[in-house]
Amino acid sequence: MPDPLLVEADPYPYGFDPGHTALLVIDMQRDFVEPGGFGESLGNDVTLLQKVIPPLREVLAAVREAGLTVIHTREGHLPDLSDCPPAKLRRGSPSMRIGDPGPNGRILIRGERGHDIIDELAPIDGELVVDKPGKGSFHATGLDGVLRGMDVRSLIVTGVTTEVCVHTTVREANDRGYECLVLSDCVGSYFPEFQRHGLGMIAAQGGIFGWVAPSGHFLKALQTWSER
Repeated sequence: MPDPLLVEADPYPYGFDPGHTALLVIDMQRDFVEPGGFGESLGNDVTLLQKVIPPLREVLAAVREAGLTVIHTREGHLPDLSDCPPAKLRRGSPSMRIGDPGPNGRILIRGERGHDIIDELAPIDGELVVDKPGKGSFHATGLDGVLRGMDVRSLIVTGVTTEVCVHTTVREANDRGYECLVLSDCVGSYFPEFQRHGLGMIAAQGGIFGWVAPSGHFLKALQTWSER
């Protein structure tokens, strides 16, 4: 077995085998990242999430070049809203709640333009897209089975938002035995304080949920592997 690649990370170096690693890109959808979607309807500044796009594009390109597995997720609901809990349905402006018409179609409804991933990070042929009805990527999806079928043990986690869908997914993954590295500049929040504390909680107590590192540290390790 080859020695694992090491990424300088908090709370200590993160080791991974590229052959058993997947990049997880969480919910980089128009409804969260672009104006006119569900995120903005809640009163949020979507430009705060757009900051993750350039570093995430760089990571995505490098991972594709290296041949690692890439998986995207999209949060959204069936057109009849049968999979949307009432409390979730009541969130937001009364005129722009989940299922209501928006600039990019019905908000957070599968198949609508707003539900889809932004052009800058669009999946390419062969990359899995997991549609999920909740915050976590494992809830009511087949993600765990897919990862185990590919013998993936390590997850490089990116996307939005840090304290909600990213955090929930990392916690779910941790309970299932996956080792998660969260790239700090490739995840984003509408709230700077939530970003800071959310990342701190992941690496706290010796890495209670996983590891945290800037994308540059991960790319450096990946480049080392590519040059072998």
